[in-house]
Parts: sequence; structure tokens; C-alpha cells
Amino acid sequence: MNRRQFIRVTTRTVAGSLLAGGIYGAVEAKEIKVVRLSIPLPNLPRPFHGTTIAFLSDIHHSIVVPRSYIEHVVNVTNALSPDIVILGGDYVTSGEKYNWLHGAAYIEPCFDMLKKLTAKLGRFAVTGNHDTHAGIDKINAAIAAAGIRNIDNGGAWLTLDGEKLRICGVQDLRTQKPDVQLALGDASEKDAVILVSHNPDVAEQKIKDASVGLLLSGHTHGGQVVLPFIGAPIVGLCSDYGQKYRYGIVQGPRCSVYVTSGVGTLPPAFRLNCYPEVALITLTSPSV
Repeated sequence: MNRRQFIRVTTRTVAGSLLAGGIYGAVEAKEIKVVRLSIPLPNLPRPFHGTTIAFLSDIHHSIVVPRSYIEHVVNVTNALSPDIVILGGDYVTSGEKYNWLHGAAYIEPCFDMLKKLTAKLGRFAVTGNHDTHAGIDKINAAIAAAGIRNIDNGGAWLTLDGEKLRICGVQDLRTQKPDVQLALGDASEKDAVILVSHNPDVAEQKIKDASVGLLLSGHTHGGQVVLPFIGAPIVGLCSDYGQKYRYGIVQGPRCSVYVTSGVGTLPPAFRLNCYPEVALITLTSPSV
């Protein structure tokens, strides 16, 4: 084989590999997985032991995250019969010039699907950075119209057999004004508290004491593309703490954090070694 033939064969091989990788990545981006995990929550009252939370974040409804896929995710979630549904923000992908590709035009259609989510004890939502840029007032109105409780800088007490659990949340760290104290309300370090923040960096920058037992976050997409020996190159664009809050259960300075890989993707709709997920969290007591 001469030099010209070698270059031609090599070029075709590389191009073929890239094409195959692109096709695989597009398929993986729509292979929603149910990730089941048990997480101990400090001060969890006995009636709430075994309570399940379906946690979905980063829906990113757009031309590359279509209605049919989100409907499938809703059906998968409802089949799990969760006690609580929590939504972690970024319902659409923000955009200005190309609203037919992404942006505000997708807000209402997205919540037309999300309003079909069912939960025995309640459905709760916070907003993310893309929601701010797409139009936070429209997002908030869509959440309300869907009958979902907006817990941005607020929350709710759930009660079972006279015992209580606090579900609360904060606005996006980078584009809004998260206030953990407003979210906590009258909760104390003796209560069972779950805080929801789109951005996991809230664990480092805003939680000042032990009042929060568990933080649920998204934003990083689990890295979306995770390369062997390298990791996830884009996580540094999402978090100030490198790979620490890329994905999974992480110990923050004052509480445990669960970072989901999310449901949707940013354009192009491509994932590698990082499946999208519905996280089904079972709450347990540390003493059980």
C-alpha cells in the first residue's frame, strides 16, 4: 500500500468511525433508563420511610428532544407509581433567533406533557438557567397551569400520620437569586428536609448549616459525553468544582447531593457513556 492509498483508507476509516459513533450517540440520547437508588435522609420520620421520589431534570424540549420522547418519559415515570415527582429545571432549550428549533415556543407543549405526571403526595418544580433565558415568566405560568407546585425559593410540608417532611427549592444559581433560607421556611436542623436546586454548586456556595438533609440537582447532564481516560469535558462549563458534581451521589460540605444525568440533551442530541434517566429515589432513615 502506497502513501496515497494509506491516507485514503485511513480517512475512510476515521469518517466511518465518526459516523458510527454519531449514530450510536443519537440512539443513546433517547435510551431513557430508570435508575433506582435508596438514599438515607437525616431525621426522616418513620411514616415516610420507603417514600419514593421520581426525579426528572433537564427535559430540554426542542426540535432534537421531541414530543414523542417526552411522552415516553412521562409514561415510564407514571408506571413507577412514585409518591412524589420532582422536576429539576431546564424544561426547554433557550434560543432567540431560532425559536422554531428551540426556545419559548416549546414551553407550552412541554408542560402539556409534564402535567400528565402523577404522584400520590405531590408534584414539585424548580427552574433552571435555560428557563430564565427562554422566558421565566412564561415558564412559571406554565408550571402553575400544569398544576405543579413551584418551589423556587419556597417549599411545602408533607404530612403523614402527624409527621412531616419538607420539600423545598431555590432559583437557579447563575441566572436568578437562590435563597436557601426562604426555601427552608420554618424548618430546622431537627427536621427532614430535601432541597432542590437546578445547579449542584448550591451545595458549596449557599447551604450554610445542617438544615438540608439532601440536595437534588441536575444541570451537568452527567457530562452528556463521557470519554474513556478523560472524563466529561463539558462539566467544567456547568460547575465550578470540576468533575465533583458530574453525576450520582456526592458528599457536599454539609449534605449529600444527588446529581441526575437528566432527561434531554442540548443540540446536537448526542450522548456517550451517559444515558438519560428517570431517577427513582427511595427515602430511608439512617437509623434503619
